[in-house]
Amino acid sequence: MTLKLFPLIAAIALSSCGAHRQASAETDAVQDTTPAQSLIALLDSVAGCGQFYFGHHDDTAYGHDWHYIDGKSDVKDVTGEYPGLMSWDLGMIEVDSSKNLDGVPFAFMADQIARQQARGGINAISWHPLNPSTGGGSWDVSKAPLRELTTNKALSDTLDVWIGRAADFIASLKDAQGNPIPVIFRPWHENSGSWFWWGAAHATPEQYIDLWKRTRRIFDEKGINNVVWAYSPDKDLTREQYLATYPGDDYVDILGTDIYHFGGAEGVEEYTARIKAQLPMVAEEARKRGKVMAFTETGSEGLPMSDWYMNVLMPAIKDLPVAYVCVWRNAREQDKKGHFYVPYPGHPDEADFKAFHDSGKAIFVK
Repeated sequence: MTLKLFPLIAAIALSSCGAHRQASAETDAVQDTTPAQSLIALLDSVAGCGQFYFGHHDDTAYGHDWHYIDGKSDVKDVTGEYPGLMSWDLGMIEVDSSKNLDGVPFAFMADQIARQQARGGINAISWHPLNPSTGGGSWDVSKAPLRELTTNKALSDTLDVWIGRAADFIASLKDAQGNPIPVIFRPWHENSGSWFWWGAAHATPEQYIDLWKRTRRIFDEKGINNVVWAYSPDKDLTREQYLATYPGDDYVDILGTDIYHFGGAEGVEEYTARIKAQLPMVAEEARKRGKVMAFTETGSEGLPMSDWYMNVLMPAIKDLPVAYVCVWRNAREQDKKGHFYVPYPGHPDEADFKAFHDSGKAIFVK
């Protein structure tokens, strides 16, 4: 069943632009409203007000020169607030690991998701599962499991178990009162590229769509009602290419796109052109289908420009009805040098990021 925006929810959510915490609480109180429907209403209201949640991956798990310090965040250290959206990843949940592919304990993740919900923010979850045909990582494309699912029962059964474990984790996410926490789930992302085993070179569009429907079926059979489903191919797609692997309106709530900025100042024109070529089309499709639109992954690794947020990102999206914009993680410098997407205290882009926070367009939470 698709998660539609009910008129009563929409009326409440749109009643006061800027009152996002209040809108969230009110929509949660609407009778017969699922957690997912409440979150969809909130996202829709934000985009309708010309604002967007700012997101950062693994924000409170680690940062430029720290890891696992209670309450710490590079975003908060610079702006005084946490990102409005926190992104997390389920990679390795499929093999019942206690930690994900980047070493984040799932117990820690569940706690941080609850804390983010309590402070008025929202959460998004991606998933980089192992290749079920090889046991290698998501980037192991030496075998194409989606081409075998209809003929290899053992492989099909394994994938069902893996999806079930992801579903069980998401279903376990509860607030302090024991209520399910709504989350955005963004599985099988960047499928238009071929770097993941579910990517374009390793499956037909029909096989990819079947994978998505299999995932929904398993979640739905478990009665999970706290998931908002996000579809997010990569850059440089025509409308026809974007929709070729679209699972269908009954299976998706958010239409998104992942586009990164490469090349510093010299790459600004290309980055901006890619956004202008794809995101307005995605926004149009979202509007026609009654869906939310988001910039699901972006960023400039290492922030070589000192004005990226205000003079590159903001102008590129200012006329788009994006509900959220999410940048990737700040790895510890000793773990992966130069792999960060928000400035930390002392970085040349610090003042620019603070201005981005202060602009009133991007939503952060205390």
